[in-house]
Amino acid sequence: MATEQELSDFLKSVDKRAFKRTLYHVRNEEAALDIVQDSMLKLAEHYGDKPVGELPMLFQRILTNCTLDWFRRQKTRNALFSSMSDFEGPGEDGADFDLLEVHAGKPEGDAAQSAEDALRQTQVLQAIETEIQLLPARQREAFLMRYWEEMDVAETAAAMGCSEGSVKTHCFRAVQTLSKALKAKGIVP
Repeated sequence: MATEQELSDFLKSVDKRAFKRTLYHVRNEEAALDIVQDSMLKLAEHYGDKPVGELPMLFQRILTNCTLDWFRRQKTRNALFSSMSDFEGPGEDGADFDLLEVHAGKPEGDAAQSAEDALRQTQVLQAIETEIQLLPARQREAFLMRYWEEMDVAETAAAMGCSEGSVKTHCFRAVQTLSKALKAKGIVP
């Protein structure tokens, strides 16, 4: 059974990655923050008494379900109402988001990095972020869970509610798509 401190430590350890993953899906910072906060509250409310080892899988499943619920509410809202945001120009959602802000800190050797190298790194990270956002939803979800969250195939399958074979297929297709798109932009690993 997780103590209050263990639950708090777990939530602190996953908040930035959960926000980033959710932001990739919903492409709206405020909505992503709300979804992550709701997921954390649900985990603490309903599963705070579970062992610490079970918390990561439970949280991933709750986060996925909260994100799907958000999409369902948006679909319903959009079917019933027309909001002023529908008339805004493209690129408004998430335009100010900076991928580098999500990283916890800078490595010690970063001070010696030239401005040109820093700019190149920023451009590469932005290109990767853009290409991840263009992936189909299930591929993006599987890719982020496997490579961003570092979950294994079985955990990812359980969190996504699909078979392990589907996870492998989604990840393979996502990697292939990202690889082709980045090579076309001249970014080679």
